[in-house]
Amino acid sequence: MLYPSPLIPATLVRRYKRFLADVVLPGGETITVHVANPGSMIGLATPGARVWLSKSANAKRKLAYSWELVEVDLGAGPELVGVNTGHPNPLVAEALAAARIPELAGYSSIRREVKYGRNSRVDFLLAAEGRPPCYVEVKNVHLMRAAGLAEFPDCVTARGAKHLHELAAMVALGARAVILFLIQIGSAKSFALARDIDPAYTGAFAAAREQGVEAFARRCRIDRAGITLQEPVAILD
Repeated sequence: MLYPSPLIPATLVRRYKRFLADVVLPGGETITVHVANPGSMIGLATPGARVWLSKSANAKRKLAYSWELVEVDLGAGPELVGVNTGHPNPLVAEALAAARIPELAGYSSIRREVKYGRNSRVDFLLAAEGRPPCYVEVKNVHLMRAAGLAEFPDCVTARGAKHLHELAAMVALGARAVILFLIQIGSAKSFALARDIDPAYTGAFAAAREQGVEAFARRCRIDRAGITLQEPVAILD
């Protein structure tokens, strides 16, 4: 996934109300930008951090700029981390269409945002003749508290636990169900659940896996030109 235009550097002043941040542009102007991230962003929202912004082509948008990347040192030296949670699904859609995720290859139909369960929508529903349908839920990962170890979630997510219960229900009906953790941190070498942050999600995840829900984690290469889905990383118990 390439950014449609060059990203703009800025300095973070503060992030607030979850979806807003104040930044200072290179010319000294302070502006408010959109933050497409409902999480706590632990370790990624330190005032003074160097960040990169995209500018919307929509002149009618209230906030013209969006926060895309932040430069941080998570234990392996300074690196860029993606903070925009709107990107994982398009990245996965691109990879599915190109058959670049072997675990999810061989399906002739790829549908997005399909209603299922109780008032939910699954990110992807894959289908092929002679195979059970495959429900795929994608989770963005941007938390790293120990070098090389990516974690999810970074805040309590009752919605995430609900999705796990619904994926397990699909397996009980004879379908295949997969949760894919997409890590927007290039230095990630392994993945684990942040049990201390959301014990309920950890319990729901363990129960879902026991019921047949599959789980995979993949890291991304992040640079100012774009984001590229890369190799899988191990999920630690």
